[in-house]
Amino acid sequence: MRKVLAIALALVASPVLAQDGPGPNLVIEVAGESSGQIVIDLLPDVAPQHVAQIVALAQEGAYDNVVFHRVIDGFMAQTGDVEFGKVGGDMRMAGRGGSERSDIPAEFSDVPFDRGVVGMARSQSPNSANSQFFIMFDAGHFLNGQYTVFGRVIEGMEVVDAIKRGTGANGAVIGAPDIMQSVSVVE
Repeated sequence: MRKVLAIALALVASPVLAQDGPGPNLVIEVAGESSGQIVIDLLPDVAPQHVAQIVALAQEGAYDNVVFHRVIDGFMAQTGDVEFGKVGGDMRMAGRGGSERSDIPAEFSDVPFDRGVVGMARSQSPNSANSQFFIMFDAGHFLNGQYTVFGRVIEGMEVVDAIKRGTGANGAVIGAPDIMQSVSVVE
């Protein structure tokens, strides 16, 4: 109960999150060990270029049947490799690709990486985000100001919590990973 109250207070305390209402929303149907729907409130006032890229990729169907390839217990679940992360592909390559779209310059903000916050994955270059993103299982404030926040889970955190965990330091998922079976945008 305390953790739920702390999360609720953190969301209200953040002026950006408190002002931004639901929508547009990214709706992810998850299949695998975890099954159900995740709804992410996108934050175009915080990261307009990142939100535009995510929306475009979702509307193109690029995220459909993409695996959660890197999942670290107590930290985050990463997905979104539309190049190498499709079901049936070589999972050893998952996490190394992006989309055919251009990379996006960083849009760092003061929105903290709390439980349920969604951020863009990138390489060492802050301006290399493309299609991959991650959902936080727990707070990871060491990421603040280092990665772009573009959304937050508003429904289905129990689905996120049930995503199959990876192994080792990099959280690589062994065997059949959970997948984003379909991803859509609701305005």
